[in-house]
Amino acid sequence: MLTFVISIALLVAAYFIYGKFVERYFGADPSRQTPVQKLADGVDYKEIRPWKAFVIQFLNIAGLGPIFGAILGAAYGPAAYLWIVLGCIFMGAAHDYFSGMLSMRHDGMSLPDIVGQYLGKTVKKILLFFVSLMLLAVGVSFVVGPADLLATLTSWPKEVWLYIVFVYYLLATLLPIDKIIGTIYPYMGAALLFMAVGVGGMMIVKAVSGDITMTELTLETLKNYHADPENNVLVPMLFIVISCGAISGFHSTQSPLVARCLVNERYGRPVFYGAMICEGIVAMIWATAAMAYFGGPEGLNAAATEGIMIDGVLTKVTPAIAVDLICRSWLGKIGAVIAIIGVIVCPITSGDTAFRSLRLTLADGLKYRQKPLLNRLIVAIPVFIVAYIMCKVEFSTIWNYVGIGNQVLAMTTLWAGAAYLVKAGKNHLILSYNHKNEMRQN
Repeated sequence: MLTFVISIALLVAAYFIYGKFVERYFGADPSRQTPVQKLADGVDYKEIRPWKAFVIQFLNIAGLGPIFGAILGAAYGPAAYLWIVLGCIFMGAAHDYFSGMLSMRHDGMSLPDIVGQYLGKTVKKILLFFVSLMLLAVGVSFVVGPADLLATLTSWPKEVWLYIVFVYYLLATLLPIDKIIGTIYPYMGAALLFMAVGVGGMMIVKAVSGDITMTELTLETLKNYHADPENNVLVPMLFIVISCGAISGFHSTQSPLVARCLVNERYGRPVFYGAMICEGIVAMIWATAAMAYFGGPEGLNAAATEGIMIDGVLTKVTPAIAVDLICRSWLGKIGAVIAIIGVIVCPITSGDTAFRSLRLTLADGLKYRQKPLLNRLIVAIPVFIVAYIMCKVEFSTIWNYVGIGNQVLAMTTLWAGAAYLVKAGKNHLILSYNHKNEMRQN
């Protein structure tokens, strides 16, 4: 339990210490005019309260990443703790802060345009194509996944749920950001945080009472526990599996959505750096819970490869099943409901903003104004037609490209941030060092 408590304490402390350092180093200026103050259009550039902006950013970047990814990463053992804590503080949160603040400094630009400002037009064109494919893949993945789950839980066929999810995504992509996303996200964020805090709290209670044992990080346990270590080497596979809990390039595509809605640069740290720290805490809770519930990393690997008896049936444990078992066991009937909400709704809250971000990225690339509804439809309709066709592709195939794209985008964003620091006459090592790490991971 000591490792868990220290890790959470380090993440919280980092927000106040390293987060302030990153904020000062970037040069946040509360007196500077923000994009929404200059370009308010009532659709994408619309003022949002800071607390609501934080929730939107948190759900945009989180989804199921810090839950499923952390559970999969727990199969490698306590080494996952190091990557979540150090990766989140020095890489992920700095990456998210710079991507959000650079967008604010450049009128809410999407990622390819931001990168083009510092790395040149050629890189911008390449990244526009790459980011568009990445966002499309993420959006499609988060249509197929929830539709499969909903079809399993109900008597409705998957096709029906695909249409329902698509209709919601289309509305969330087209309507002003405060109409759907700004209205329902606070409730969804509360559900995700309730699930994480509830699981974390019950885990500590059970550890204190001796009902479970929380694996500690020591020199002896700092090794690869994965059931198939030859094909799942600790470095770099752990870095790729736990991306959203440590560093994820997908976040840099989402930050401009919120950057267009903040009225002061002083909100950058709580929204961009703070949301990533919260995601690291969620990842830490679920990585620890997965190991503790199944009796350590060995037990977790055995449950995933050999299976356990669930309602009289031998079942191999997937991250979704692990979430359901942990919530039902530790949180009771309420926990089961929250688990269902989390497993289904969390990916939807990343899918809708993936499509919205794709609309804005394409529109920015084409220099095509998005205030008129007709202009939004002209960009969005072809995107959704292609997305529907892609839903016929195997989910795992799409997700493999998302994993690769995540790391490439993170590397490029850090590279652009380092170029910004050089241009500002500052030492770039706080980002270029991370950039070198990203290159090694790939």
